[in-house]
Amino acid sequence: MDSQAVDAFGSDVSPTYWHKREMLLLQQVMCLIGRSPSHEAVLHEMLRLMSELLGLARGRIVLRDDHGNTCCIRYAHGLTPAEVERGRYALGEGITGKVIATGQLLVEQDIDNQSSFLARAVERSRLPEGPVTFIALPIKSGQHTIGALACHRIRGHNRALADDLMLLRILATLTGQLLDLHAGLRQKTWALERENAMLERAIETDIARYGIVGTSPAVLHAMSQLERVSDTSASVLLLGESGTGKELFARALHLASPRRDKPFIKLNCAAIPESLFEAELFGHERGAFTSATGRRAGWFEQADTGTLFLDEIGELPRNMQTKLLRALQEGTISRLGGKQEIQVDVRLVAATNRDLKLDVKNGLFRQDLYYRINVIPIRLPSLAERREDIPVLALHFLNQTNQAHQRNVNLGADAIRRLQQQPWPGNIRELENVIKRIVLLADEPIVDSDDIGRFLPAEESPTASEAEGHSDPSALAALAAACATGAVRPYSDARSHSPGELRQAVAQSGGNKSRAAQLLGLTTRQFAYRWEKYELDSTDEAPAAALPPSS
Repeated sequence: MDSQAVDAFGSDVSPTYWHKREMLLLQQVMCLIGRSPSHEAVLHEMLRLMSELLGLARGRIVLRDDHGNTCCIRYAHGLTPAEVERGRYALGEGITGKVIATGQLLVEQDIDNQSSFLARAVERSRLPEGPVTFIALPIKSGQHTIGALACHRIRGHNRALADDLMLLRILATLTGQLLDLHAGLRQKTWALERENAMLERAIETDIARYGIVGTSPAVLHAMSQLERVSDTSASVLLLGESGTGKELFARALHLASPRRDKPFIKLNCAAIPESLFEAELFGHERGAFTSATGRRAGWFEQADTGTLFLDEIGELPRNMQTKLLRALQEGTISRLGGKQEIQVDVRLVAATNRDLKLDVKNGLFRQDLYYRINVIPIRLPSLAERREDIPVLALHFLNQTNQAHQRNVNLGADAIRRLQQQPWPGNIRELENVIKRIVLLADEPIVDSDDIGRFLPAEESPTASEAEGHSDPSALAALAAACATGAVRPYSDARSHSPGELRQAVAQSGGNKSRAAQLLGLTTRQFAYRWEKYELDSTDEAPAAALPPSS
């Protein structure tokens, strides 16, 4: 403190002392503006420093309400909550109301001698004895007065009134700028929130229209990517684990595109025997083979002007990969046994749960076809990546199954929480099958967390796997070698194969289920039946409700 100072607001304080305090106040306020995102914190601190550094006590900021007809105290220092609540004025009422109505500064040198001073917020008995000055300055936004900055000034020190007014004008201007900035940010935030809400409602509406359940960020991101390319004819490759809903997303892409009123043809590449693939995909002429008693248009031709969805494209036989590439590049096909080329306009959507890059590297998938179908890759999230969607998905499947089987089974909140904690390696398909199992086998109308345990998939124990021959790759390899040399004929009977044998056959065949079927002496359809019977794409458990179409 300056050596001439006697006390905080004494009569012998020098002008230098007051100047230092003014600078300290302004410095503190400006620093707070730079580091605090809250304008409220800045205004409260400004009013506190006015009182503690300069003796401008009981500062308050009075602002017009939303309708502009009345004013009330919004920020204050040194006032009780009851005093703040009483600080309400009509335009033109009292000194504060007049300042806001006229936009002019008012100074009442002695409030005891002014009948216009209402003493509404702070009773006179709470103020010091002797002359008390009340100062009110307009706070403006552009040319409009939006409020007032007011305070009490105790005339017990030698600081000039003009100095106080000069500083208060600076602070009133700064307050107006802060409030303007806050109003602008609030308006922009409100506009962004409204736009986001509209977009979310639009996306949710679209998702509901497409039959996709869930609004997690991962799903919304995939849908956003899908909609951005829906108007083009570029090939789309849907990537993701088995059971993530690739067919639904492929159909959503079709419905969002200009081809929505044209055919949507789906084909599961893993479900067609290699010998029939060309006829299925491109069609055949009469007499092309023994059972071809008539002409038939293939899936490519049926999808003309529409969308062709090739699911599990990684299972496409190598020779068919070449023919598919030619059809995509040239836009023409030839029926099996036919000589005429047929022009087709097809948008291709492919899906796989395989690592096609690795298949290309290993020579299992043509590199040029990979680049041709991988124009727009869209990754679909696993169920583990969208756990917030599990409750709505579970209730969706619950309602569907209840209606289909005329049941009335419900899930308790703790049961749904337990569903959210499951790993779900089979993704949405596995969840759907578990819900079907619950509805069909539940003993009580409400299933809680304890009851749901017996319906959830359990991990296979190593002992059980070995008992079923799951982990005997050498035996299966020996069988494959024997079949190849003709020493042993593949089984042609319909004996049941264990889940382990099916899985091992797929692994032995490099993931190609058609080859796995041949290895086990089964037709592709027999193999597919057993694969779905054991739900190997989802729970790897005993038979339950039928699987939905592969996706």
